[in-house]
Amino acid sequence: MGIAGMVMSSGYDALWYPVCYACGYLFLLLFIAGPLRRFGAYTIPDFAEGRYDSPLFRKIAVVFVLFIGFFYTMPQMKGAGTTLAYIFPGLPYWAGVVLVGAVITLNVALGGMKGITLVQAVQYWAKMFAISVPIFVLMAVYGHYGKQVEQNLPSALGENSPINLSEVVSTRHLPDKAPVDSTWLSPFGPLTAKAAKAAHLTPEQSKPLSLLYTYSLIIALVCGTAGLPHILVRFYTNPDGVAAKRTTMWVMILIGVFYLFPPIFGALGRNLLPGLYAGVGAKGTDKIVLELPRLLNERYAPLGSILSGITCAGAFAAFMSTFSGLLVSMTGALAHDVYGRMLRPKSTPDQRMRAFKVCAVLVGAIAIILGMQVEPFQINFMVGQAFAIAAASYFPLLFMSAWWRGMTMKGAAAGMLTGGLLALTGISLTSFTDLKWLPLDAFWAQRPLLRILCEQPAIWAVPLAITLMVVISKLTKSQVPADIRMKMLVLHAPEKLGLKQEYIQEHRLAE
Repeated sequence: MGIAGMVMSSGYDALWYPVCYACGYLFLLLFIAGPLRRFGAYTIPDFAEGRYDSPLFRKIAVVFVLFIGFFYTMPQMKGAGTTLAYIFPGLPYWAGVVLVGAVITLNVALGGMKGITLVQAVQYWAKMFAISVPIFVLMAVYGHYGKQVEQNLPSALGENSPINLSEVVSTRHLPDKAPVDSTWLSPFGPLTAKAAKAAHLTPEQSKPLSLLYTYSLIIALVCGTAGLPHILVRFYTNPDGVAAKRTTMWVMILIGVFYLFPPIFGALGRNLLPGLYAGVGAKGTDKIVLELPRLLNERYAPLGSILSGITCAGAFAAFMSTFSGLLVSMTGALAHDVYGRMLRPKSTPDQRMRAFKVCAVLVGAIAIILGMQVEPFQINFMVGQAFAIAAASYFPLLFMSAWWRGMTMKGAAAGMLTGGLLALTGISLTSFTDLKWLPLDAFWAQRPLLRILCEQPAIWAVPLAITLMVVISKLTKSQVPADIRMKMLVLHAPEKLGLKQEYIQEHRLAE
């Protein structure tokens, strides 16, 4: 929903999102999946404590599981509220958020991680069916993707004529809020040029800023995938590192196929349902995936209603799948790391399971409250913010810890905390301004470069975190764990050597 809505509203510069979502799994496959699973820790805080023999580092790592998780639950709640408001026209946005949030919270509290993982495997195919079938039918009736894009080009130009996008003039009627064709087709469209436009810069002046925004977005999405707790925690349902890498490869392929379809929805929506440009919040372009199939009722009733119902079911599978994974990772951090390892380390498995259920309800309630506040934001934009925080905190931690034996706990903690908190601060400042919680519109309009660096902080926060990790680790090199050679062997040695650990079991034996 988010990608389709953003492609429709912003144009070609939004295509970096689906490309980088899939590409991020390549980083995960090459650098993190195998080593993380071989180490045998259950959560990222487990990995942080086990790699550096530091219970303190566990407490620091838990914080970012919650930060990233809550940022990522907000777009899921926006999707839930938008879908319910579409299915039941009289239902307010907030009611949809509450209803779906309560159902998923109950599902997580009763199912646990393995149950959720198995459910997600089924949900993927439900989502693929729900997004692909309507697309093929719509293209058969209204024309393929290339034909839809051609409608945004001047009809006077011949097929073989070179096209100068700056000279393209729309021949169709679009609402005032819709970007003109030349802007929609530009790689530096409304998404990347927003700050420059607010500063009233010329197109030539805004290009360097748009390029900076694009590079920072790419870094956030590619590196952020490798630092999302709810994705990383799934590797512990794989039996070993080889299986984890195989899973990652298949996920990369399947997600790549899936993300071919949302941009087509966006292009179709621009031509066939331009009225959505005038909508705001849950009534805007984010619901194009739900609305578009109903156009078929004009020619083939009730086919459109049937396909619209299928896409609604796919939307439910999408946000239920992701929100369930997020709740599992956040609830696991609270129940396993905070309750089971900090507050009551001698608690029984039954007590920890009860704590898991209580924490699931608590986290679900907070997620619902946050979701009710973010209706004005685009779904995909909020997802990108969660990726940026993960890229600046967990990605440097996991990448450097797995591949550099010279890392110390102080270096890892300093880099993760500094990068993650600065990225979180910058993103919060711009988001609070957009929500009108902070009166900073004039401030950002005068400083478009600063606005971009705060809204998309990955381009400086990721290098800063890695640099701090290296410098402080060099200064504290005497504190490198004594058994670092064995730990690096466990992280990288083939499974056939029998060095794979199960960190939790060994920790319990040590206790």
